[in-house]
Amino acid sequence: MQNLTVAQQMVDILRQAGVERIYGVVGDSLNSVVDAVRRTDGIEWVHVRNEEAAAFAAAAEAQLTGKLAVCAGSCGPGNTHLIQGLYDAHRSGAPVLALASHIPSHQIGTGFFQETHPERLFTECSDYCEMISSPAQMPRILRIAMQRALGNSAVSVLVVPGDVAHGEATHPTGSSDLVTERGRVVAPDTQIRGLADKLNAARKVMLFCGAGVRDAHAEVMALAEKAAAPVGHTLRGKEWIQFDNPYDVGMSGLLGYGACFDAMHDADLVVLLGTDFPYNDFLPQARTVQIDHDAGRLGRRTLLELGVHGDVRETLRAVLPLVEAKRDRTYLDRMLHKHAKSLETVVSAYTHDVGRHTPIHPEYAASVLDELASEDAVFTVDTGMSNVWAARYLTPNGQRRVIGSFLHGTMANALPHAIGAQFAYPGRQVISMSGDGGLGMLMGELLTVKLHELPVKTIVFNNSSLGMVKLEMLVEGLPEHETDHGPVDYAAIARGAGIEAIRIEDPGDVADGLKRALAHDGPFLVDLVTDPNALSIPPHISVAQVKGFAFAAGRTVLDGGVGKMLDLARSNLRNVPRL
Repeated sequence: MQNLTVAQQMVDILRQAGVERIYGVVGDSLNSVVDAVRRTDGIEWVHVRNEEAAAFAAAAEAQLTGKLAVCAGSCGPGNTHLIQGLYDAHRSGAPVLALASHIPSHQIGTGFFQETHPERLFTECSDYCEMISSPAQMPRILRIAMQRALGNSAVSVLVVPGDVAHGEATHPTGSSDLVTERGRVVAPDTQIRGLADKLNAARKVMLFCGAGVRDAHAEVMALAEKAAAPVGHTLRGKEWIQFDNPYDVGMSGLLGYGACFDAMHDADLVVLLGTDFPYNDFLPQARTVQIDHDAGRLGRRTLLELGVHGDVRETLRAVLPLVEAKRDRTYLDRMLHKHAKSLETVVSAYTHDVGRHTPIHPEYAASVLDELASEDAVFTVDTGMSNVWAARYLTPNGQRRVIGSFLHGTMANALPHAIGAQFAYPGRQVISMSGDGGLGMLMGELLTVKLHELPVKTIVFNNSSLGMVKLEMLVEGLPEHETDHGPVDYAAIARGAGIEAIRIEDPGDVADGLKRALAHDGPFLVDLVTDPNALSIPPHISVAQVKGFAFAAGRTVLDGGVGKMLDLARSNLRNVPRL
């Protein structure tokens, strides 16, 4: 009978933790791990074309399921490719374990072939990074790494020299309970009372929500009703709070729209709910309280009158009985009207001649995609202009998910994120909103989609330009340079890889083309040839105001309409008196 190797022990422990797959590229220092996967039921090796995509895929799976996801890279270049995706996972709070194999242990420090120092390289993009230099460290170190990833919603990296992985395990595997459900932080009574006093004393309260309101929708709505408070959100908070929200005033930040910015700066009290919003210039830097389960984030972005260390849902449940209902809705109603008006002033760019305009308005295509996508679709979104279309046209409903590199901001995340999402939910519609720049960077992952016959729908917004970079240059007063490139037929490339694909250049073909793609039983790519000049700066906003995308985020910096956001704003005005 074959002796138990460290690699087999690792795979057995991963199976105990419920891990069903490892994303990666096989390589010599990983061979014993790959072979252990081959011999173990219930776990598979998911071959990708670049380890960066492996880390992105694991990040998406972890974010969608809340479970531990695993990726791996062989020694040297193999595991350094993981870094980009691991940075994204770590900053997004995804519980990911990365197995970074290493050169033979006796060669470490000699300048050996492919030698790097992974235990140093991955420190900044992980919460836990350790090397197993002896079989005696197993299985304890692996269990610590898994628990740190799950407990802190972060990345753990385990560095394993190939010879150590191939060596004989010295300790029995055993079993140990892995805590996967995290407890909730309950704020101290003094902070709850202080929060109630602040809410009751303020005449105009505004709520600004991040991803930390994920399971607190009802409580936020109850507070908004009692405090007569407009509710704004970050990009990451959009999917959790914008649906069924009669108090919605839009989004703040670099892609902001609506009255969110104005509401925040006109308020007597701004309540930050579960957000670590990084753009401090958009915050009023005064009159602010913050609620977060992580005490280390309190006051990191703005001056606080009060910091509350607690889970958003539990904190609001505790404070709501102490909050006095406000009878005066003047501020709330004024902001709801301003929100609707601000959207109406730009919607003409979206509606004018979209059925005939060539190249295709990307706004129009995004709106049609939103209409046709499933109620529980998972959208993965590339950084750049795809972020704009997702922020403004995807309609949240409490079932849909939107995954993007919203904190790390790397290109090329959408397609590999979609791979992980589709593996996590094989029966669910997964749509990659890819920019042509992002797709071009990791285009080899189309081969991964085909290899595993994943029914991912890749929608390419193909403007032959790095549109966001072009706009950044514009608002900085710089001439655009090296942002445009020659046209590429991505549909032809996809067909060459064996994927069904169509190229759409006429706006009249958009709806039928997207319907065909979404109905197809298998992978499908839609190459949308879109207008590279779809974005423009409204003439009434000066360059000084829009520099760095402006501080006036409440005004729509990026022209081109906001799709269903206008419909939502109008519906929220039905019971509001005319001002």
